[in-house]
Amino acid sequence: MADRALAPDTPELRAAWGDFAFAPAWEEKAKAAIARYPAGRQKSAVMALLDYAQRQVGEATNTQGWLPIPVIEYVATYLDMPVIRVLEVATFYTMYNLAPVGRFHVQVCGTTPCMLRGSDDIFAVCAKRGMKRGHTTDDGMWTLTEVECMGNCATAPMVQINDGNYEDLTPERFEAVLDKLSAGELPKEGTQEPGRHTSEPSGGPTTLTAMVGENHDYRGEW
Repeated sequence: MADRALAPDTPELRAAWGDFAFAPAWEEKAKAAIARYPAGRQKSAVMALLDYAQRQVGEATNTQGWLPIPVIEYVATYLDMPVIRVLEVATFYTMYNLAPVGRFHVQVCGTTPCMLRGSDDIFAVCAKRGMKRGHTTDDGMWTLTEVECMGNCATAPMVQINDGNYEDLTPERFEAVLDKLSAGELPKEGTQEPGRHTSEPSGGPTTLTAMVGENHDYRGEW
């Protein structure tokens, strides 16, 4: 998440986003999401539609995206919901950004496993590059947020940047990820530990070793 305070509802905001509507590709996804629910339960698709709306805003702004108030109102109208109900969802779940974010939304986990494995050093790298928690850099490139556990404790410390997770980080590895993003390249996602595939022990797997290279059916052996 970035700033959890709603961006002010200004005339400028209305001018920029007041005519928001789903582009055809996103509307197709929205209709598919709604169709998953039985009659009378279409409002259950609100989380998916907010995500699609945020991503469309992201396409327009070349960022991860965020949810201006007029966009939230559009989703409410689309689902025939009171605006306050949609606003409650958008403000509760931190995957929705309520204010503009930078080109890259850097979300650093600071929970205990990541802290013990060096997340403070990751924050130091961010500071060296001018990032401050809860703020976007002046060039609009980076937004830094400290987040709670994102489920990669076995490969801590980890950082999520937009939709990508980067794990087993050291300051040097994190610098390399940021350098590639700055250069317009897409770094390898997942663990940054050489030779490590996912979250197996760093010294290599000690069980289910036949699964390392390909899927293996153990049932006959059990």
